[in-house]
Amino acid sequence: MYRQLEDFYAAYKILVEGTCRYLDVLTDDSLAAAAADGHRTLGGMAWHLTTTVTEMMTRTGLALSALDPETMPPASAAEIADAYRRASAEVVEAIRANWTDATLAEVDEMYGEPWPRGLTLSILIHHEIHHRGQMSVLMRRAGLKVPGLYGPAKEEWARHGCEEPPY
Repeated sequence: MYRQLEDFYAAYKILVEGTCRYLDVLTDDSLAAAAADGHRTLGGMAWHLTTTVTEMMTRTGLALSALDPETMPPASAAEIADAYRRASAEVVEAIRANWTDATLAEVDEMYGEPWPRGLTLSILIHHEIHHRGQMSVLMRRAGLKVPGLYGPAKEEWARHGCEEPPY
């Protein structure tokens, strides 16, 4: 749970950079990749990450208009990446303009539960990390190279002198 906005801004900046690295690898053809019938596609997952920024944070009272969370995913990977960049930038601007460190203790009704805003910011980040992990599997199924975020991805091991993981 965040207690200072500067800590959130620093963590969110790293998160957004990583998510953009994933989104920038996607191709229009890869958006249809899915783990199984009835599961989200790679495009659906990418769009879910994008729309959640606006959907979740408007529940805290922030006025956000970068995108409508009810819209269907675009057929273009570039459009999804662009929408994500707009939504993530807008939420930071809105928080900077409307919240203080004291605001992080305020409680909002979130999905049937009372969440302090500092917790909401933590959940926003953890939710995105969770779905990025799912995206990495779908990206591999689609034949894409997955960028390493918290360490090298398989395709990056050679740069670190490893052909296979040491386990």
